[in-house]
Amino acid sequence: MARRKAGDENTRKLFRTGGGNGTVGVTLSAKMVRQLRWQEGQQVTVSLNGKKLVIEDWKK
Repeated sequence: MARRKAGDENTRKLFRTGGGNGTVGVTLSAKMVRQLRWQEGQQVTVSLNGKKLVIEDWKK
C-alpha cells in the first residue's frame, strides 16, 4: 500500500466484506486504536448522529 500524503492520514475508504451480504467496513488507524487503548476483538457501539457515525466503547 502506498504511503498517504501529509494531512491525509485520517482519510479512509469504505470496503465491502464477505460475499455481497451488504456489510461495509472501514479500517481505523493503529495510532488511533492505541490512543483509545482498544484491543483487537473488543466490542464497540456504532451510532448515527445526523450525518456522522459515532464509534464508542461498548458498555454493559
